[in-house]
Amino acid sequence: LLRSSQPLTGPNRRRCREDEKLLGTILDEGERGFIIDTRSAQAAKQARMGGGGTEPKSSYPQWRRLHRALERGRPLQESFIRLVEACSDPSPSMERWLGRLESSRWLGHVKAALSTACLAAQCLDREDSKVLVHGAEGTDTTLLVTALAQLILDPSCRTLEGFQGLLEREWIQAGHPFQLRCARSASSHARGKQEAPLFLLFLDCVWQLSRQFPLSLEFGERLLLTLFDNAYASAYGTFLCNNERERSLCKVKESTHSLWAWLNQPEEKQKYLNPLYSHNPLVIWPSVEPQSIQLWQGLFLRWIRPSQHLEEAWVEIQRLVEGN
Repeated sequence: LLRSSQPLTGPNRRRCREDEKLLGTILDEGERGFIIDTRSAQAAKQARMGGGGTEPKSSYPQWRRLHRALERGRPLQESFIRLVEACSDPSPSMERWLGRLESSRWLGHVKAALSTACLAAQCLDREDSKVLVHGAEGTDTTLLVTALAQLILDPSCRTLEGFQGLLEREWIQAGHPFQLRCARSASSHARGKQEAPLFLLFLDCVWQLSRQFPLSLEFGERLLLTLFDNAYASAYGTFLCNNERERSLCKVKESTHSLWAWLNQPEEKQKYLNPLYSHNPLVIWPSVEPQSIQLWQGLFLRWIRPSQHLEEAWVEIQRLVEGN
């Protein structure tokens, strides 16, 4: 499973023979691979007309290109804002609530992300093929798909330690611009041009996996909520800046504490573990049917609906598991 951090063409639509050579060495003679482009075919065509985009198919004869459009940037941010506004409606009727939820299109984004990740996982697992995930910049939807595909395929990524490694590798070191994307909360009246809740969308998809496979992830919802909070406002340096170069220039590692170090303290770690966890060596294929994708109430309704009973139920589950 590979990810592309740049367009497959050079400037002014010149052939990028380095990319062609690199991709050619990945596949054996007669072997075929898949390029999953997270842009629509139309968006890729427009980008190509402007000097970027993708090479002609003839330049990559062993690779089959699949377009699976995933929203990023302003459309995704607006969807997030509409969902937050719907959840903040003081007294909606059921019809009004369902209408606002549907018009936000947030659950559609969740479904699209999971569907594309499943496609990448199927190409790897069932077709036994190499997969390159390609996007506009390689730091947003590309990371979303590669990280989810690894969660679906690799049981080691579903442990607490493995999940932290996945986030460090696929989001932080790969250059997701947290400072730009998570500049303000969705409730802020200010609107940053480059804000977009890509990381939140990833966490929502992980929550969907944890709900559909309650025994397969070693960590619980509390960890996902903590990660969301720290991505937007944190006392730690883990999600600061936009890339490794900026973190190095700002000496983030030298001047701040790591969120991972805090979470992995024995007394803290216990809070985030799933008491029902049982190692599952199999691939977990999530359902993306409409009835299977649900609103993450623990996040979006956390300040509206009291969580006391849920927390009490979680403590009781832990007690019963430990007792057995």
